Amino acid sequence: MSTAVIERKWHTTNEVAAMLGFGLSKTKMLVLTGEIRSVKVGRNRRILPAWVDEYVQRVTSDVEGWAA
Repeated sequence: MSTAVIERKWHTTNEVAAMLGFGLSKTKMLVLTGEIRSVKVGRNRRILPAWVDEYVQRVTSDVEGWAA
């Protein structure tokens, strides 16, 4: 009998802060301003992994032109 592994579908704001190496306050501000997309589930914000990737891609695409 095999057991299915359920991958996490959502991240908390705290988890995203840790992944990005940002403080919780900065991450919450990015979420509130819409820089990082999120949804509200109950009283909590949840962020899809793809939305974190979108933010990183957007931020890094601004600096890619600077690489020499």
